[in-house]
Amino acid sequence: MTELILDPNQIVDPYAIPIEDIDVSQPILLQQDRWQPFFERLRAEDPIHYCRESLFGPYWSITKFSDIMQVEKDPVRFSSDRNISIFDADNPDYSRRETPMFIAMDPPKHDDQRRVVQPVVAPQNLAKLEPLIRQRVEEILDSLPIGETFNWVDKVSIELTTRMLATLFDFPFEDRHLLTYWSDVATSSPALGIGIPGLTEEGQDQALDECLAYFKELWKERANLPPSDDIDLISMLAHGKATQNMPDDEYLGNLILLIVGGNDTTRNSMSGGVVALNENLQEYQKLRDNHNLIPGMVSEIIRWQTPLSHMRRTATQDTELGGKQIKKGDKIVMWYISGNRDSEAIENADQFIIDRKNPRHHVSFGFGIHRCMGNRLAEMQLRIVWEEIMKRFKMIEVVGKTERVMSNFVKGYTEVPVKLTAL
Repeated sequence: MTELILDPNQIVDPYAIPIEDIDVSQPILLQQDRWQPFFERLRAEDPIHYCRESLFGPYWSITKFSDIMQVEKDPVRFSSDRNISIFDADNPDYSRRETPMFIAMDPPKHDDQRRVVQPVVAPQNLAKLEPLIRQRVEEILDSLPIGETFNWVDKVSIELTTRMLATLFDFPFEDRHLLTYWSDVATSSPALGIGIPGLTEEGQDQALDECLAYFKELWKERANLPPSDDIDLISMLAHGKATQNMPDDEYLGNLILLIVGGNDTTRNSMSGGVVALNENLQEYQKLRDNHNLIPGMVSEIIRWQTPLSHMRRTATQDTELGGKQIKKGDKIVMWYISGNRDSEAIENADQFIIDRKNPRHHVSFGFGIHRCMGNRLAEMQLRIVWEEIMKRFKMIEVVGKTERVMSNFVKGYTEVPVKLTAL
């Protein structure tokens, strides 16, 4: 197994090494925001690239938009059943708890389980949620200090996302902070130092056991009541034909999927949008001049941020992709962060443009049967946030060094120090 790079000075120039030695799975590339030239070279010279040795074993990198779409559209050749991230639960070099979830399943089981919870984001439920989301955004934004430095991630992105998760699960509001913590625990790999600093493998297991125990009590409570007419994912799972008899590990897996899915896209796009506008002040001025650009800007933020950097499939048979011979069992990693910067698919892909034509043309939500279930909810939350921001603040200024998550899966922030200027 190769070693984890922890020192930014160890990051090599991707154009100074043989292309076969490039390994884009090193988490420090995202943490240091130095991933772009590695993928730029792969897209240009070897868009379907085999890495023979990494922390996560050998894998194929799919780096161009069209090739990612081809894999997404073919769940028969390219299965989700093993895992949906580059991690392997059975890798002896590190420990990750195996938790089955419907995103890591193939049809028909995937379809049956997803269908149980899909109604939570039906148009009529989104319409019900919009006033509540707006009220909470107003409360949070009105509580922020003007002219004082604070961490946008903690005060806004995490707080708003956690409140939304509590609503979707009908989770005790006073304990809502646990949802964010469990999301961060689930996407950590303690043996590699990825995710929560200082988290041990034993601590991760304990936290996930506590998560399961808490939600099992909620399950018992909801299962003994009639199916809820309100928005309540636990009630849906407890009464759904395809989910009501799930074993504990599958229940935990689906909880983690729904928590992480509801957390990371919105949280990291809320923070990423602030950073992107500060790095592109001409776009910020466009926004000030025309608030009608907000819906398109939201999609551009999601593309630019790409909150989950990749999804993984496993080849079910010997096959060919882009002229490369892929063997049955090979790990195939679709790098969404790269597909979203593919200039052959997206004009001026390396630029942040809030009035971009066709702004929803991106792969941040995936595609096909595994396309993010909550994509419209995420877009709605971000739209409301920016509508309310523009009513209150002339400027959200990033005033210090931003800190990014140490991960090759979650592309997000832990620190975005800002100072607000009121209108």
